[in-house]
Amino acid sequence: MTEDAKADAIRAALDIVPGVPCEGEAPVFEEPWQAQAFAMALTLHQRGVFTWSDWATLLGEEIQKARAVGDPDDGSTYYRHWLATLERVVALKGIASSDTLDRYIHAWDHAADRTPHGQAIELRPEDFR
Repeated sequence: MTEDAKADAIRAALDIVPGVPCEGEAPVFEEPWQAQAFAMALTLHQRGVFTWSDWATLLGEEIQKARAVGDPDDGSTYYRHWLATLERVVALKGIASSDTLDRYIHAWDHAADRTPHGQAIELRPEDFR
């Protein structure tokens, strides 16, 4: 994808999806995983998995669920809701089952626990046990 096409795709997402933390016309990320989750959603949208209006609806539902259980709703947890929406879309569209997602979440947690701070986390077969 060209840089212009990438910029156009990001602008389209920012125009339709409310609340994305921005600085000027660019999304802002506090941690690398937030940028990665944003990029994954952008890629799935570009591949026709969902429309941005569908995404905005699902994201709004995730935010409402979080508010109902005490989310501070101060913007600090926005990308957690984005990630929950991403996981939900992946399961709803049959890209991966909820069980598969849970398996990978557990594996990443296991891999992170054994990885020294500052080193890249690498998944190994034993992380899935």
